[in-house]
Amino acid sequence: MTNLRLIKDNKLTLAGALLFGENTEILLPDLHISAIWFWGNAFIADDYRSRENITGNLRQQYKESVNFVLSTLRKVQGEQIFNSLGIPEIPKLVFEELLINALVHRDYFIHDSIKLFIFKDRIEIKSPGKLPNNLSVKDIKQGIQRRSRNIVLTSYVSDVLPCRGIGSGILKSLKAYPHIDFENNTVAEYFKVTIYRQTWESKL
Repeated sequence: MTNLRLIKDNKLTLAGALLFGENTEILLPDLHISAIWFWGNAFIADDYRSRENITGNLRQQYKESVNFVLSTLRKVQGEQIFNSLGIPEIPKLVFEELLINALVHRDYFIHDSIKLFIFKDRIEIKSPGKLPNNLSVKDIKQGIQRRSRNIVLTSYVSDVLPCRGIGSGILKSLKAYPHIDFENNTVAEYFKVTIYRQTWESKL
């Protein structure tokens, strides 16, 4: 474990705690996902439908955040027969890929949570830290990748998450659902993904 850089001085490193730790909400209280389901489209609101701080190691945060999002989505019939179960309005794969991306590539030296906000017309995933190594939004949409800021984490994350580690998450998400925007804010130090929902009003 020491040679793998998951333990140092008989204690878990940050990567070791995130990958395999227990009670990480105590060890790393700031490194969680703040999930809020709003009633409307405004960030500034007096109330909300549901709110949860999703804690634990990466596997736990990933599973619970995907479940949180899926619980808020409409299930539509699509081209299925009437007796078929509804399918999520946005493919599950989109959130699997983008939440893995947020958990693995965020800046862990910024003591803040990942924000997962569900609005009526969109879903936002906001990660602490800008894109590393001078990457731009145009670069990631073209599949360009460079050395990750979290090298140890990315080396072993495929052991605990459904992640190949080849940097294809953004491209797979866009292929499955193209209504996605990205913002790399280099001043405020965050990277935000906005997934637009197909509202009922837009179909009337």
